[in-house]
Amino acid sequence: MSAADDDRLSEAQSIPIMDIAAQLKIEDLARAGHEWVGPCPRPGCGGTDRFSINPDLGVYNCRACGGGDGIALVRMVLGCDFPSALSHLVGEKHLELSEEERDRRRRDREKQRQKDEAAANAAREKARRQAHRIWMDALPSLGSPVQDYLAIRGFRPEDYPGIAVRLRFHPALRYMVPVRGSREWQVVHCGPAMLAVVQRPDNKFSAVHRTWIDLDRPNGKAAIEHNGEGLQAKKSWGPVKGCAIRLFTPAKADTLIMGEGIETTLTGLRAGDGSAAYWAGISLGNMAGRRILKGKGMKFAGVPDLTDDRAFLPPPWVRRLVFIKDGDSEPKTTRAKLLSGLRRAKAQMPGCETIQIVHAEDGLDLNDMLLGDPSGENKDGL
Repeated sequence: MSAADDDRLSEAQSIPIMDIAAQLKIEDLARAGHEWVGPCPRPGCGGTDRFSINPDLGVYNCRACGGGDGIALVRMVLGCDFPSALSHLVGEKHLELSEEERDRRRRDREKQRQKDEAAANAAREKARRQAHRIWMDALPSLGSPVQDYLAIRGFRPEDYPGIAVRLRFHPALRYMVPVRGSREWQVVHCGPAMLAVVQRPDNKFSAVHRTWIDLDRPNGKAAIEHNGEGLQAKKSWGPVKGCAIRLFTPAKADTLIMGEGIETTLTGLRAGDGSAAYWAGISLGNMAGRRILKGKGMKFAGVPDLTDDRAFLPPPWVRRLVFIKDGDSEPKTTRAKLLSGLRRAKAQMPGCETIQIVHAEDGLDLNDMLLGDPSGENKDGL
């Protein structure tokens, strides 16, 4: 009998992942916006903030070990097989529950889900307010080291007209990581940073994207370490799901071109003719939304879960949506995520007629790829 035929599966899948984390005694996590972050609980992995749980999506991720749902989390932490993970969560297979007991458990889970959702909404709003304070404490980007950083990355002021209001400069921004074994945070770095405003679909402020910079380094980004582990120089604070960094949106645009990061998106803008909008999607996960992963071959199929009502969607004026695929990420997973986001847009936004992936590969002219590479070899028309 396959795992899908195990009648315990649906019950195990309905358990909130934070409840599963509590069962596993994963306690060294601190809230960071809509996620909980900390060291990886897998024996031998550890780290500082490489592990995260997203209660909204019901998934975890470790930058070293990978990710999955609550059942996968049990398997990773306990090192057990699938049936054993189900037994850990809902008991042995031979245990029969009455319909009344099943109903009681369902009601309890729904009550807990509502409680968790209320707590998550409150945490998101708190993080949004904190992010707004960071943004308001910063300085205008014009004439600041932000311009010098962008120059190192190959962008001149004239390459980003009007973008200055989307970016700001903070001269001494703290970089904080969770303290292992507590709910506290500690400062591991303090230095200059480029800030970018993250906006919701209704144009309102939602989060701040932070890039710590060091103009003495070749790529301009700060090298940040803690306990011997290199940390990412880019992080967001505040709710980012369904949001974007709206770098450039000209009047009467009907094409939206999106890269994952600010620099990739600005490269596209520099190569374009100024008629399209250029937004940064912040992360592949945000651009993709929740995907359908269960089933043979589904991991790389790029099928969106259309029940994800908080996933990113382009605005109604978009007729053509283009996602830029970075050349330095794992190709199959990256393409599947981009496909998911594009297909979601086409399915749920009636005006979105054309979707496309552009490959930012070494040795190729991004301008040709974005505006119509005659060979057709470096873009996917979908």
